[in-house]
Amino acid sequence: MKTVAALVSCSLLTMAANAALLPSTQTDSEWFKASALKVAEKTEQQTKEKAKNVILFVGDGMGISTLTAARIYQGQQVQGNKGGEENFLSFENFPNTALVKTYNTNQQTPDSAGTMTAIATGVKSKAGVLSVSDTSLRGNCLSSRGNELVTLVDLANAKGLSTGVVSTARITHATPAATYSNTPERNWEADSNLPTEAVANECQDIAYQLVMRDEANALSVALGGGRRNFIPDTVTDGEDKSGRRADGVDLTKVWTENFTNSAYVWNKAGFDAIDTESTDHLLGLFNSSHMEYEADRADDTGGEPSLTQMTTKSIDILKKNEQGYLLIVESGRIDHAHHAGNASRALADTVELSNAVQAALDNTDPEETLIMVTADHSHVFTIAGYPKRGNPILGLVHNVDGNLASADDGKPYTTLGYTNGPGAVIGLRDDLTSVDTQDKDFMQQALIPMGSETHAGEDISLHATGPGSHLAQGVIEQNVIFHIINQAQSLDGTKY
Repeated sequence: MKTVAALVSCSLLTMAANAALLPSTQTDSEWFKASALKVAEKTEQQTKEKAKNVILFVGDGMGISTLTAARIYQGQQVQGNKGGEENFLSFENFPNTALVKTYNTNQQTPDSAGTMTAIATGVKSKAGVLSVSDTSLRGNCLSSRGNELVTLVDLANAKGLSTGVVSTARITHATPAATYSNTPERNWEADSNLPTEAVANECQDIAYQLVMRDEANALSVALGGGRRNFIPDTVTDGEDKSGRRADGVDLTKVWTENFTNSAYVWNKAGFDAIDTESTDHLLGLFNSSHMEYEADRADDTGGEPSLTQMTTKSIDILKKNEQGYLLIVESGRIDHAHHAGNASRALADTVELSNAVQAALDNTDPEETLIMVTADHSHVFTIAGYPKRGNPILGLVHNVDGNLASADDGKPYTTLGYTNGPGAVIGLRDDLTSVDTQDKDFMQQALIPMGSETHAGEDISLHATGPGSHLAQGVIEQNVIFHIINQAQSLDGTKY
């Protein structure tokens, strides 16, 4: 322990020296110091080569039950697979795994803003706030001033690395936004969302913060949905949708004007036409709001790239930097499908995340790239009953003898369900005998009626491979993920 104490002491001295990068509200946090100690202990156990590149995948709402159901779902679509249960998602083959606690400082069951803040800054914070300390009051600009936290993206840019953020949700939505913005309210995505108090105290909206970074600290890649938050409210954005910017500024034009070798694209045709060799800053906004679910993407008339395609093109742009890069990729719509009580779309998006991870593996050097896959939180999504092996994961339960199982009300039931949500049974339960529960639009039955299914509070998983992946082990606080990446990539947030 003397060695660990010395390492941590050195760490704290280094943090003091780097005060310009990390404010005392961050380094003095007990969350920050405790998780730094945890990584210091693991670093003493095993030292490996540093990671030149880091790719962090976040499946929003991708809890353990979602992983299990998705691996079976994927396996059952592969010809020759026995039943699906023996299948593995790409990242489930990674050599190192940890369980991650997800609570916010003010909520037992968390939201995405607080959880991604923990991952991005090393500090746990409140629900609803993005990369500001929990001394801030949600929705109060003045309280957040001076409480801004430095993110992994900030540290990587300061080191001269290239950075990228990709999401199938709005790029200004909570999870991606926590990586590059500081705000006490996750819903301040455009300036029209800012209340009078925020304007008076000069808080900036999330879209503005993404674009209005100086070139040295600018993202090299930003791909996702949320186009409405970047364009003026006088502009029609297809299907009678309008922009959300009251300031009249078109941030997509600002992007191309502010950064060298930059480009903006809004559909798949433009995306496909991008020359990664000549493009150093790419902004892609493929939907007014969130991008399509993977199950529906082929039907989108405007055309959208898949998560896999966005990941590979991002790597092609970022890898031009000889110093390395940090890429954060979110599969954001797993969460939205669960909120809708719709397991089919949630599982399809989880499988697509697995495909994107495999593409990252195929397009990077395993000796110099740390790849990590995790979630921000879980959902109240269950796998129940006693279905026979190989039973369709989206289907009705059939017992080992092959007969259709029935509940005490004499009606069949599905393997998958939710504790709460819009599919809640009120009064007599519907008879599902003649219902196609494998249809992508089917809403699983739930216990407690709610307009939107909720997050869950249990641990989620972390999977890691590459240099520094040995630090992913045991049961850890969510903010430890920051320190694993910081340590593996020597980002100077802490040094040992």
